[in-house]
Amino acid sequence: MASNKEDNMESVQFFEGVEKLLEIWFISSDGDNKKHDLRNIPRHRWESLLKMVRCEIISFCRNDDIDAYVLSESSMFVAKRRLILKTCGTTTPLQCLETLLDLVEEYTGFDQVEDLFYSRKNYKRPELQIAPHRGFEDEIALLNSIFPDGEAYCLGDVDKDCWYLYTLNRTKSPQAPREPDQTLEILMTNLDARVMSIFTRDICTSAAEATQKSGIDKLIPGMMIDDFLFEPCGYSMNGVAKDGSYMTIHITPEPEFSYVSFESNIPESSYTEVIGRVLKTFKPGNFVITIFANKESIAAGTPRELKHASYLNFNGEWLRNDVQYCRFKNYDLICAFYSKFPS
Repeated sequence: MASNKEDNMESVQFFEGVEKLLEIWFISSDGDNKKHDLRNIPRHRWESLLKMVRCEIISFCRNDDIDAYVLSESSMFVAKRRLILKTCGTTTPLQCLETLLDLVEEYTGFDQVEDLFYSRKNYKRPELQIAPHRGFEDEIALLNSIFPDGEAYCLGDVDKDCWYLYTLNRTKSPQAPREPDQTLEILMTNLDARVMSIFTRDICTSAAEATQKSGIDKLIPGMMIDDFLFEPCGYSMNGVAKDGSYMTIHITPEPEFSYVSFESNIPESSYTEVIGRVLKTFKPGNFVITIFANKESIAAGTPRELKHASYLNFNGEWLRNDVQYCRFKNYDLICAFYSKFPS
């Protein structure tokens, strides 16, 4: 993405593509979750909240199940009781957390957080971030001040390539809704320069052209796409489907710090084909895969499947450098790090 750039990296203005991803599920202590809905929060209140995060809404689409916002720095998704806020650059999503909880209770009646996930990859330039986001320890401290039962994890190599996670890991109450949930995220770096050139105004004059020329429109068929091409470069898209699933992609194309993120909650018993299409589209040099799935999901076995060496091998094209499997109270998680196999 191309806005909110704050520093020079040699002759190129640096932008941190790595996102901070906050996902929160809400429930109500009255036990009647059907009458509550996060989409009752007015747009002007979302706009005020996002000012605290240092970003703004630039596009919007919706269907019967989900409201999807393209932001100046990534995306926000609002469903009945789930909020996803994904922001890049030097945004500060955790600074809005207490205000968000008050806002949700005021307009929706949800008064309890059922699940919370905060995650991000390691930054390329952490010194440019704004507190509390310069270090994971500071982010943990802020989250712990609101959620005293949270747990924090660092997966991968903390000195080289890693992925941070903070979650509540609470046992669901018997009255809590039981619904399938899964999330696939692919975080890519060192991307193919020819592919990245598509997401510049030198090559494409519109977001629709970049979406079609890159093949993004074919990654997950059936998505209603809302896309945006930044000036002079950078790209964001949200996709929503009739079954309530979503897809979102964010691209920082500059070769000095290229970065692409792909995320979707489409239900699949195996994500091999989806992952393969994403890698073929963007041709990264390195990438991280994370997959969350709860017990009700069709993808419940996928995290265990990814542990096997044969998974995502692609005829020796990729080298899996590390893989870690976590079993939480309500979810299974796999986090795997890959690099292009030496030619």
